Amino acid sequence: MSMSTDVVLYQELTADNGKKIAVATLNSEKSLNALSLPMVESLLPQMQAWKDDPSIAMVLLQGAGDKAFCAGGDIRDLYQAMKESPDYYHPYVEEFFTKEYTLDYLIHTFDKPVLVWGNGIVMGGGLGLMAGASHRVVTGSSRIAMPEMAIGLYPDVGASWFLNRMPPGCGIFLGLTGASINAADAKFIHLADHFILHEDKPALVDKLLTVKWGETVALNHQKLSDVLRGAEEQCRTKMPLSQIRPHQSTITALADINSLPQVISAINAIEGDDKWLVKAKQSLAYGSPITAHIVFKLLQLGQSKILADSFRLELGISVQCGQLGEFQEGVRALLIDKDLTPKWQYPSVAEVPAEVIELLFSSPWPDNEHPLKDLGLLDS
Repeated sequence: MSMSTDVVLYQELTADNGKKIAVATLNSEKSLNALSLPMVESLLPQMQAWKDDPSIAMVLLQGAGDKAFCAGGDIRDLYQAMKESPDYYHPYVEEFFTKEYTLDYLIHTFDKPVLVWGNGIVMGGGLGLMAGASHRVVTGSSRIAMPEMAIGLYPDVGASWFLNRMPPGCGIFLGLTGASINAADAKFIHLADHFILHEDKPALVDKLLTVKWGETVALNHQKLSDVLRGAEEQCRTKMPLSQIRPHQSTITALADINSLPQVISAINAIEGDDKWLVKAKQSLAYGSPITAHIVFKLLQLGQSKILADSFRLELGISVQCGQLGEFQEGVRALLIDKDLTPKWQYPSVAEVPAEVIELLFSSPWPDNEHPLKDLGLLDS
């Protein structure tokens, strides 16, 4: 059986023993499957229905085409909304992030196996979908990043949770530089579980249809893991070399630095002339000083937060960013006018007033009116 909408394609594949594998395909190849509000609004009820349907053994989430799983959030509509209301945050901003984070949280807490096929570009909102999946596959072309420094936003979609669960120093380095990582890096920093060649996906799906899926969720997780491990064994030698490991000791040392200006100085002082490191430093120099402060504080706060609280905190920051103007200017410079000369509100991290960051971290709503107040309360 197959169903379709304009933005997400749905299939239910019947395995040999009658159980079903549900497949959702982000279907916006021209935009590299950028995550739009209609996509989120389509996926939320469908994922919930699959969660409740006893005939569904597992879910596969993938992107149309061969270039990207999902290149991030579709922020052009957000830009227009921010432009329309420069003096207050537009309701669309709250709606977009509330629904996106609800979907991300649903994937994190989905009891059945969720396999995300992280082929090609996986950035921003795409990483939000992938990070919470139980089984995360990367391929030879996987290029993963949280490049929000460049648009005056910050690594959101649960990044305050998952950046803190990486090896020491990696979260702050990747958050501040937006550095793009490959399959080997993704496995090293716990953002991916298996490396499989993209061309092996059809054979893998065929194999999954022969699995004797059962009623026990834990056993279904194990069965999927076994199939993925077997597929990985066939192509382990094809995995690219890690870009992080050559700089691991200096990146690790960043975790012990308690001052943002000193962290930035330490990143700029990392020795090496490889393209990956040079580009990371260039991205750090280009990015918003306000965003740098958000990343630094978010990582400190995130260490003590449960997952639902992380999303609640991020929603407040995202809505405040929608009002501040830095986010709007970053999108303008990178994606609208494409002049690559953002006029950030402050020229350096040293000149960002503490009260600006305090405002960004203050919730726009009373606790009992927070749009995500019920997140996590209904989990079984």
